[in-house]
Amino acid sequence: MLFTDTVRNNLKYADASITDEDMIRISGISNCDKVTETLPEGYDTVLTGAGESLSQGQKQLLTIGRAFLSYPRILILDEATSSVDTRTEQHIQDTMARLMKDRTSLIIAHRLSTIRDADRIVVMDKGHIVETGTHEELLERRGQYYNIYTAQFEGQAT
Repeated sequence: MLFTDTVRNNLKYADASITDEDMIRISGISNCDKVTETLPEGYDTVLTGAGESLSQGQKQLLTIGRAFLSYPRILILDEATSSVDTRTEQHIQDTMARLMKDRTSLIIAHRLSTIRDADRIVVMDKGHIVETGTHEELLERRGQYYNIYTAQFEGQAT
C-alpha cells in the first residue's frame, strides 16, 4: 500500500527517523532506485491515489523497499510478482532474495520462479497440504509441484 505523499515519506513510513543516506543506500539495495530515477522529482515526487500513476511493478518495488527499511524479523509476501513484466519480476526477485536473508519469510505465490530457492516449499490444493520439500525434491517426485512447474516453464532449463 502506498500513500498520497512523497516517495521519501512512503519509504520512511515504517520509521521516520531513518536518514536520507540510509534511505538512498537501501533504495539501491532494494532496486527502488530503478523507480525513483524515472520520476520527475525523484524521492520528492508526490504520489497520489496510492501511486496510481505507477506501474504495479513500481509500486511493488517501493513497498518492498519500505519493508527493507523497517528491518522486519518475519516477512510475509503475498503474490509479490503478480501482474508484472518479466524484467520487473527479476528486479523484484533479486530484491526479495536480499530482503529475506536472515529472516523468517512466508511467501504465497503462484509463479513458482518466486519460490524456487526457498528452504521449504509447501504445495497446497483446495486448502490441504499435498506436498512439501525443496524445489529439487519436489521436481524429483513428479507430483503436483512438478506438473505446475513444467506447465509454467515448458521448454526452459530447470
